[in-house]
Amino acid sequence: MARRSAALNDRKTFTYEEAAALLPQARRITADAVTAVESLPETESAATESEQIITDWAGAIIELGIEVKGLWLIDFDNGSGYYCWQHPEPSLQYFHGYEEGFGGRVKLQ
Repeated sequence: MARRSAALNDRKTFTYEEAAALLPQARRITADAVTAVESLPETESAATESEQIITDWAGAIIELGIEVKGLWLIDFDNGSGYYCWQHPEPSLQYFHGYEEGFGGRVKLQ
């Protein structure tokens, strides 16, 4: 909680429209990373390569101002909670408060 509070002044917040407009780019980045991980041959270096792809994916998402919350799971901060998206959901359909997390997601009307 202290970490989030300390970062309140420099976090990026999104209206629903802004988040929905950015989602196609985030979906494309995520789909490319998922495909890359799934296409790795089973070799000794696959785990390392997978970790690098995931790290690169997270960095690309963070550069957009979006928070990475888990594997292929991202949140758009709206100032009172998060619009939440997880691959392969087709659109931005869920919201949760700061304290509830993924388990507290509710479908947007």
